[in-house]
Amino acid sequence: MLKIAVTGPSGLIGLRIVKLLESNFHFIPLLHSDFDITNRDQVLSKINSLDFDILLHLAGYTNVDGAEKEKNIAYQINVEGTKHIFEAVQNRNKQMIYISTDFVFDGKNPPFFEDSVPNPIGYYGFTKYEGEKIVQGKAMIIRISYPYGNPSSKKPDFVMRLKHLLDEGRELKMMQDASITPTFIDDIAVALKHLIINYKPELYHIVGSESLSPFEVGKLIAKQFKLNEDLIKPISFAEYETGKAPRPQFSEIKSKKNDFYKMKSFNEGLSRLS
Repeated sequence: MLKIAVTGPSGLIGLRIVKLLESNFHFIPLLHSDFDITNRDQVLSKINSLDFDILLHLAGYTNVDGAEKEKNIAYQINVEGTKHIFEAVQNRNKQMIYISTDFVFDGKNPPFFEDSVPNPIGYYGFTKYEGEKIVQGKAMIIRISYPYGNPSSKKPDFVMRLKHLLDEGRELKMMQDASITPTFIDDIAVALKHLIINYKPELYHIVGSESLSPFEVGKLIAKQFKLNEDLIKPISFAEYETGKAPRPQFSEIKSKKNDFYKMKSFNEGLSRLS
């Protein structure tokens, strides 16, 4: 059985991946309490002590708005931390999988495939792309987009956050002239299983099968959970973006390389949650 060391095992995605694939792989969780990825010596010491085949690097600074205000922290975690992990894995002659994001694109000429040229417009996307550059050609890079579908996570995904607000009767202003590509976490796990078994140091987009406007997403969530759809109000991208970190307007992400697992539409993923 392959031994997978995983950073961020208790996060939104990590928790679900470990649960779904624990009968296929032996997971070695690497918690923040075990070592600080921004500390090179701690990283080298910890990874040198492990018996593993592949390191799955899920840990990261993911607060898009926060990254604009805490640039140093975001850089230390997403760039320096990735560099330390990669160096330690390379020293052991082991394999690595780096999880990246659709935020490496500018959202201006969609759709975006694996061979599209990144051009991040926000600091979070910049740090994730810098992480990609560190490992490119020597580790597997998997870009994901708007993951959802782990109700047991302490940190709620965007579906659960919106559901909670609708449960409270809160009005939600959601963009009509923008697009996102929601991705069911269980699909990420199943696709990841295939990629681990057939490991290549290449770049893959593992994303949902359709892109929708946030307004459409909000309406579908309300409908699926039998909540008040009238609480979802349209807003423009320009209005929404005021005072927030720059975001890709049309984050329509597709894959030319995922011919091994059919990803779900947003409706199909939602139907598994209720």
